[in-house]
Amino acid sequence: MAMAIERPRSNRWLLWLVGSLAVVGVLALMVEDWGQLWKISSAPDNVPIVGMIPLVIFFTWLGLKQSKENDQLVETLEEDPALAKTHHRKTHPWRPGWAREIHVWPYLVRVEFLAAIIVTVILFAWSILLNAPLEEPANPNLTMNPSKAPWYFLGLQEMLVYFDPWIAGVVMPGLLVVGLMVFPYVDSNPLGNGYYSWRQRRFAVSMFMWGFFMWIILIIIGTFIRGPGWIWFWPGQTWDHNAVVFDRNRDLHEIIALYGLPFLNTSPFKEIFGALVVGFIFVAGGLFFHWLMLRRGLERSDFKSFRAFWNWASRSGEFEKKLLERTSILQYLTFQFFAISVLWLFPVKLILRLAFTIKYIWVTPWFNV
Repeated sequence: MAMAIERPRSNRWLLWLVGSLAVVGVLALMVEDWGQLWKISSAPDNVPIVGMIPLVIFFTWLGLKQSKENDQLVETLEEDPALAKTHHRKTHPWRPGWAREIHVWPYLVRVEFLAAIIVTVILFAWSILLNAPLEEPANPNLTMNPSKAPWYFLGLQEMLVYFDPWIAGVVMPGLLVVGLMVFPYVDSNPLGNGYYSWRQRRFAVSMFMWGFFMWIILIIIGTFIRGPGWIWFWPGQTWDHNAVVFDRNRDLHEIIALYGLPFLNTSPFKEIFGALVVGFIFVAGGLFFHWLMLRRGLERSDFKSFRAFWNWASRSGEFEKKLLERTSILQYLTFQFFAISVLWLFPVKLILRLAFTIKYIWVTPWFNV
């Protein structure tokens, strides 16, 4: 008969709660203009993103929670082979009196029907309480400031700050969407299929979350941070329509040319210089992801000292090395292409633009990166 596995209780949730409340309190003290923040959050255009943020946080937490439960169960059964032959293989085992098999109707369909009714009621209430974000016909003599796209396109609009329009509007979003779909298929890890797991699918899950949350962050920046003139205003700051930014965004070759290399401002030297820098960024990204592929999961003991952390950073995991050995060259190159193009190049470009006011790294007559 299956026996339940008792796990020690922890007050870690209390520490997380206190820490979260402390962070919220500090952020609340930083708000200068609550009226501006409420105006942004309550706008009909922005209500979906305001509702999406807590939902994304909740379901991410729920998935990680179930992953942790499954990982603990796998670890317990691995330590006791005899128990693994008789114990259940799920975190919530079957109990006497429960039916081992149930029909789709009414059990599953009933839940789906109730969910559809609840969503319909929410949409009805939403449409009654909030006006549709429709405006008068476009007037070229009177444009909005800031002029923003719908919330689901704000990520694209924010990308226009960092890349050429056709790269920001077509190439980068396409690479992001296709890359997120490709990542699970190029992963050679046979474990973690059909159930939530972090320990067995750490690399694949973390790469997907990296790209997904990067897109969510772009939408949040476009919604709450970009104000009049698409100027950067921190959440809670008053949007000043007369604000002027005196930062001059220059291309990388222009900045380097100031240090005794004036020929970089002429063709074809600026194109060659930009290609070399972008090539270096791609090589650095490839080395970083290759290093990340071979790292085992971090544990508490890895943070006890610098030596322990260095051992983690410098030694490859045995399981990870086996996965890399069974990965074909096509799978490896496909992952590296999408990971470097989206997960690596875009954050680098964003940091260079916001921190160093660098507009483009590579300038050519045909495209700019």
